[in-house]
Amino acid sequence: MSILSNVTRRGLLGVAALAVMTAPALAEVDLSGKTVEWVIPFSESGGSAKWANFFAPLLSEALPGNPTVVVKFMPGAGSTKGANWFQKEKAGDGTVLFGTSGSTQFPYLLDDPRVRYEYKDWEVVMASGTGGVAYLDAENGAKFDGTAHALRDTDFIYGSQGATRLDLVPLLAWQMLGMNVEPVFGIKGRGDGRLMFERGEANIDYQTSSSYLKGSMPLVEAGTAVPMMSWGALDADGNIVRDPTFPDLPTFKEVCEATDGCETSGETWDAWKAFFVAGFPVQKMAFLPAGTDSAIVETFAAAFETVKQRDDFAEISAARLGKYPVYTGEAAASALSQAISVDDTAKTFVKDWLKEAYGVQLKN
Repeated sequence: MSILSNVTRRGLLGVAALAVMTAPALAEVDLSGKTVEWVIPFSESGGSAKWANFFAPLLSEALPGNPTVVVKFMPGAGSTKGANWFQKEKAGDGTVLFGTSGSTQFPYLLDDPRVRYEYKDWEVVMASGTGGVAYLDAENGAKFDGTAHALRDTDFIYGSQGATRLDLVPLLAWQMLGMNVEPVFGIKGRGDGRLMFERGEANIDYQTSSSYLKGSMPLVEAGTAVPMMSWGALDADGNIVRDPTFPDLPTFKEVCEATDGCETSGETWDAWKAFFVAGFPVQKMAFLPAGTDSAIVETFAAAFETVKQRDDFAEISAARLGKYPVYTGEAAASALSQAISVDDTAKTFVKDWLKEAYGVQLKN
């Protein structure tokens, strides 16, 4: 059974678990007159900001007492700054919520020495998937024919949050295609990478789906950006298929298969896919601090489930975030387990690659 099919099965259990929550337990929680601060450890221009800003008013409506849900930003060190702060947070009264992405998961998975946080301490109340799209400037986009052959003579510049962040998925993919992509490290969010692209400081970029739909599609429509590929999605058997939000775009797997020298089997491919699975099908998660009372945790999970069950949710979320699953309850816990689990072989490969390609030294 695949990881995602297991998550789906657990999702049904999660819905059942929410259904049998006792009314008295939920009635104990009243957030009337309170403000819930939803902290996002990235800049306000990226996909995580768009994700949280989409859910915040819906969550406010669904929580008991209809508290004000305010999204706040704490960028720095590719989200490590905010995650380290949240690890120390003790306000488990439902007034602090924290959002993470794959760029928070990957340093944790890779034993980055800057990590001072432990996912297993936190209380997950919602998890959701996303996708991603890589795109080129107009000049190089005109050369793209479904393979990377004509792109191998170009020196590409890419704005990156850091080699141990979610950016390792596109960086490794482009290297597998034989492309010469030089990252400029240190941006505070993927939205800042898009701004570099818009200013002509970068000629290749990638955005997660929500940010691509909102910020990059206008560039495509204006002819200044040309989509290259999506990372794809996983079917029930764990195979990479076309992203349902971008069905007309080839996946990286398709472009790799069409490009000489790029292999979709073997050690490199297995490592790329392992981190893709850890970083995208379960890409964004919402947490309450460690030690939060179970009634509050259940209340937030139930509120997110209420949002998910809205009659208009599929339509409005597809338009702003893309067509991806949302998990609550036990399904969210299962999704979290998937997101922070990568086999040792893939970890070792990526750590060795980071050292060789970018001089990043991480313990094996």
